[in-house]
Amino acid sequence: MSPTITIFCKNTKEYYDVPRGISLIELKELIGISLPYPVVAAHVNYKAENLDFLLYKPKDVEFLDASSASGIRCYTRTLNMILACAIHELYPQADLRVEHPISKGYYCTLQWKKDHEQSLTHEMIGAIKERMQQIIREDRKIIEEEKQTKEVIKMFGERADGESTIFETLGNPYCRYFRMGEFIDYYTSVLMPSSGYVTVFDLEPYYDGMLLRVPSMKNPLELEESVPMGKMFDVFQEYGDWNRLLNINNVADFNVACRNNKSFIMIKLAEALHEKKIALIADDIAARKGTRFVLISGPSSSGKTTFSKRLQIQLLVNGIKPVIISMDNYFVNRVDTPRDENGDWDFENINALDLPYFRQQMSDLLDGKEVELPTYSFEKGERIFDGKRLRLDKDSVIILEGLHALNPSLLPNIPREATYKIFVSALTTINIDNHNWIPTIDIRLLRRIVRDYKYRNYSARETISRCPSVMRGEEKWIYPFQEEADVMFNSALLFELAVLKRHAEPILAEVPKFCDEYTEAHRLIKFLQYFVAIPEKEIPPTSLLREFVGGSSFRY
Repeated sequence: MSPTITIFCKNTKEYYDVPRGISLIELKELIGISLPYPVVAAHVNYKAENLDFLLYKPKDVEFLDASSASGIRCYTRTLNMILACAIHELYPQADLRVEHPISKGYYCTLQWKKDHEQSLTHEMIGAIKERMQQIIREDRKIIEEEKQTKEVIKMFGERADGESTIFETLGNPYCRYFRMGEFIDYYTSVLMPSSGYVTVFDLEPYYDGMLLRVPSMKNPLELEESVPMGKMFDVFQEYGDWNRLLNINNVADFNVACRNNKSFIMIKLAEALHEKKIALIADDIAARKGTRFVLISGPSSSGKTTFSKRLQIQLLVNGIKPVIISMDNYFVNRVDTPRDENGDWDFENINALDLPYFRQQMSDLLDGKEVELPTYSFEKGERIFDGKRLRLDKDSVIILEGLHALNPSLLPNIPREATYKIFVSALTTINIDNHNWIPTIDIRLLRRIVRDYKYRNYSARETISRCPSVMRGEEKWIYPFQEEADVMFNSALLFELAVLKRHAEPILAEVPKFCDEYTEAHRLIKFLQYFVAIPEKEIPPTSLLREFVGGSSFRY
């Protein structure tokens, strides 16, 4: 057997003959890799690996810093382990609970053993931050270990949270976990080699918990700018309360409930809570006299279209005659569409809409005039007219659904009191466990992959390749205005990932293993393995999920 292997480095686009068994850290030093920011992990044959990973066969290697999606996830997981370790050392009767992402950081609370509960004070948060800094200065080694599942369950069962069910529901004979000194923890993917790799973070009070602040992907040497999100925080709290009605705190609880044949109960309750929330929003609109425009915005695949149709029904119950107008019908002709920095069509840009024409039609409708509504042909890339005309009755409202509906520049001449703004997004409803959260983008990305494959003839590879551009557009054109909303609606359903699993896995499996998109496909396949699959026969035809998996009674 040759003592050397050939490695192709994607960063330098060159081949290297290196000693067999070399680690990624050693390889980085050997070939002199220099990235704009410190290296935190690598892709080996398009899969994320930690820098201690040993190379025994020819591989493609790409080193990553925290300006990449995989890199910032690795950095954040490592920072999370340092936070959990600091809490364990200072308050052994408590355990970290990472609730959800918020304000460009992560909202965290402490979960105490019985008879030891206490409030989290500013002084305690300061002490935790100081201990984290000490752990970072000590540059403690982070070691990946693997043992029989029964041994891992026993080890983790001795912690303050007693959380071991996730290992049982995975069904694996062996489980991987991480050790830093005497402290052990579990994470869904790789970490950095030691605590000293963390250089940028902050921990500050946030409501009745604390906010773990992380680096910016644009410049990982600086903190992500914290953004106030009071309304978003309230929505997360509301849905947490809903989950507690079902005694579901994490994916393990969910899997156990499904295996106990309780999935149909979760489906019915989750759908009922959605319907109740939509009815309450309709009641609020009806109570606000003078509302003529209901503006519905949200990121891609958030379920805005189905939400609009269900809200339309609830408004009818209140004696209001709603008319839905899709802002997509006001796109400029394709040749006039602005382009992004890569020269591609920028459909997320507000100037992709014919704003003067749109504003004129909305003003005419508000003045009681009749207008002929356009339809946009995406196949031809141009606006067409099919004779559809509209005049508002005195008890009518217009439901405007689109990415830019909350942007104040959309309807600058319409009085604010004539509008009711709704932000719709699929927010995380449960976490994998106390320390492993589910990114909100994952739910929407899986929805989009399934929908695009079924109805738009796009492969998963094509959908994944468009994701960075879509996310950049959302960051620029949607999220800055979300707190403008009068109300927020979480379109995520507790059970949906267990349903999307059946649809998404075979689609993701078609992504070739030799392309950049395989990295994301592989990550999503691994992520879906945490969920048991459940059938969709109990899901009603009016469910928001039907917009993506099919079987809806609404026409799109």
